[in-house]
Amino acid sequence: MSREARAGYERDKFRLWTDADHDGCDTRKEVLLAEAVKKPRQGKGCKLTGGSWRSYYDDKTVTDAPKLDIDHVVPLAEAWDSGASKWTAQRREQYANDLGAERSLVAVSLGPNRTKGDKDPAEWMPPAKDATCTYVADWVAAKLRWKLTVDQAEQTKLQQMAAGCPSTKVTFTPAP
Repeated sequence: MSREARAGYERDKFRLWTDADHDGCDTRKEVLLAEAVKKPRQGKGCKLTGGSWRSYYDDKTVTDAPKLDIDHVVPLAEAWDSGASKWTAQRREQYANDLGAERSLVAVSLGPNRTKGDKDPAEWMPPAKDATCTYVADWVAAKLRWKLTVDQAEQTKLQQMAAGCPSTKVTFTPAP
């Protein structure tokens, strides 16, 4: 456990939506392609049309990609507070564009993601009751993957929520 410190945080310190594999699709579009329930058509410059997605935070189906946010399950500011402030710019970019873990970045409806902002589980949980166990597992996996710390309130809430998720397993691969 650790105290968190927001000092020096600026969102711009995390370079977002890169095209690491140089295929014309940035991280945002890679997540949309990976999470589509019905695959969108992919046009020139990775323009996506059609398709549908399930936003697990609010259990809604979304059929218009611009109405989705790509959420960092552990928000950038929370990552900063929990250890990313000591990382290099390159490491922060890797975190911000983490396609190496299936659930570090998720496509979700705008409303819940905007309400969540940079809150941790002690301050915000997804509104869909069926999302609780998945969210707790995703949160813990991301924290473990990136060796990020937790504060007391966060740990207490995670333990309370996890108690109701006896069959949920947390799996992760450490970040490179």
